[in-house]
Amino acid sequence: MQRSLEEYISLIENKLSEYNPVRDNPQVKIYEAMNYSLGAGGKRLRPILLLEFCRIFGGREEDAMPFACALEMIHTYSLIHDDLPAMDNDELRRGKPTNHIVFGEAAAILAGDALLTKAFEICSKPSGCSAERQIRAINMLASFSGTDGMVGGQVVDLESENKDISMDTLRYMHSLKTGALIKAACMIGAVIGGADESGTEAAGMFAENLGIAFQIRDDILDVTGSEEELGKKTGSDEKLKKNTYVTFLGVKKSQELCREYSDKALKALDDIDSDTEFLAHMVGKLVDRNS
Repeated sequence: MQRSLEEYISLIENKLSEYNPVRDNPQVKIYEAMNYSLGAGGKRLRPILLLEFCRIFGGREEDAMPFACALEMIHTYSLIHDDLPAMDNDELRRGKPTNHIVFGEAAAILAGDALLTKAFEICSKPSGCSAERQIRAINMLASFSGTDGMVGGQVVDLESENKDISMDTLRYMHSLKTGALIKAACMIGAVIGGADESGTEAAGMFAENLGIAFQIRDDILDVTGSEEELGKKTGSDEKLKKNTYVTFLGVKKSQELCREYSDKALKALDDIDSDTEFLAHMVGKLVDRNS
């Protein structure tokens, strides 16, 4: 069944709440810290992409949902840790004080650890999905989240601060830090949906280009956006002397490059023999967004 964007968001947020209920026990603080960031809103981009790719390849939503929520938990843990004083030292996220400001650094670190662990707990439970597809999807989730994925990209980002790097290094960094979880969403959705290798590859190509376009738009908004729209402080990239597409190219050329990669993402959809209108609409919303 084709869902609207609003239906997807509501469904995902309800399931996230189900997966992490607050329990009345001595460690109640960890549930509260996890839910504080998990329930802070956001675009729910990654779980939506995962569910939609599962749908267009003929899979069942209930089989994909644990992976969709697991991916959002991993994304949320990465944001909690990214905001810590040892990393970007941010005090505002999605219009609210960051996790460590509310719960303290130790609890924030543990909340991130717990969300990462919970992600693999929920997606490894027996389901209606075939064992082969489930194991492949779990492997993808781990791979795209780890040292050759999101975590690796964060390391390159930290190592690149206050240094002159090449455009190739910048693109590599963001293909991991931002792009890896977007690629995980699209390819895992395809796998759970039963796509063949060519379909899974097309999903990956779409994700690669969307991930770059998404990051370029993020870099632009850090310069041109407002704190009210973004829900976080702007100008942080410049303050931390981070390398971004804007520092390399300026705003105008970055906007042109963002459009170029979004067009490549749309082109990749031509290789998928299914209704991809929703995905095309998502590309438009993401590259033209103000938050």
